[in-house]
Amino acid sequence: MGLTARIRTRDGWAVSHAVVTLTDMTGSQVLRVEADIEGAVRDVNPLPPGAYTVIVTAVGYAPAAASAIVTASGRAEVGTVTLARQGGTELPPPGPWTVDPAHSTVGAVAQHLGISSVHGRFTEFAASIEVAPDDVTKSRVEAVIRADSIDTGNAMRDGHLKSADFLDVERFPEITYRSSGLSVAGSDRWTVHGELSLHGVVRPVDLDLAYLGTGSDPWGGTRAAFRATAQLRREDFAMNYNQVVQAGIAAIGTTLKVELDVQAVQGDSLPQA
Repeated sequence: MGLTARIRTRDGWAVSHAVVTLTDMTGSQVLRVEADIEGAVRDVNPLPPGAYTVIVTAVGYAPAAASAIVTASGRAEVGTVTLARQGGTELPPPGPWTVDPAHSTVGAVAQHLGISSVHGRFTEFAASIEVAPDDVTKSRVEAVIRADSIDTGNAMRDGHLKSADFLDVERFPEITYRSSGLSVAGSDRWTVHGELSLHGVVRPVDLDLAYLGTGSDPWGGTRAAFRATAQLRREDFAMNYNQVVQAGIAAIGTTLKVELDVQAVQGDSLPQA
C-alpha cells in the first residue's frame, strides 16, 4: 500500500468527493487520487522515500495541507484529515427557518445493563429557528415534540416509556424547548442556552451545536443543516424508575444522550409537496 488517508468533516462525516494531491519537495505533483464513498484514500502504488506535502481539496470545503514522510517501505499513512466548511464562521442567512421533520431526526440514547445502548427517536415534532441579523447570539429556536411518538423499535418497550414510569404521555403530551440565547464555542460551533419542558418539569438545558452548511434544494429553496447534542439526567425530570439486575448494576442508565440532526428550510413554512 502506498498512500492511505481518511477525509472527514469536523463532525466525522466522510467527504466522498475529496481529492488528495501529493507533491514532492520541488513542488512537482507525484500523485492525485480521489476518496471513495467512505472518504477513504487507498493507493496501492509504492512511493519513493522522502518528504512530501499532502493537499486535500473538496468543493464546499477549505483546502487542507499536511506533511507526510514516506519510509523505505514506500508507504505514507496520512491518517485522518479534517476539512472545515468553506467560509469557516459563515452562518445561515438571517431570518426565519423551518425545520423539515422528513429530513431531521430527534434521537435519544440510553445505556442498558451497563454494557450497551438503546437508541430511540421521536417521529412527530415541529421546530422553528430565527437567525438574528446583527448579533447571532440573539438567534432563537423553538421546538415541540409529541411525547407519544417515541419509537425504539420495540412495541413493549415503547409502551413502557409512554407510561407514568417515564414520559407519562397522558399527562404530559408535549416536550418543548425554547432557547434564551447562544454563545460562541468555535468557528462553526455554538452553545444554545434554553429551557426544556419534559415530564412536567422545566429545567435549563444547553445544546452543543455544530453548523454543517447551507445549500440549495431541488425545489428552489435554501436549506441549512445542523447537528446538536445534549446530556440529560433522568432524575432532573422526575423519571426515577429503574431496576437493579445484579451487583448494583441498573437496567437503565441514569443519563440520556440527546442527538439532533436538523435540516431547516429558509422561510417561515415548509414548501408544499
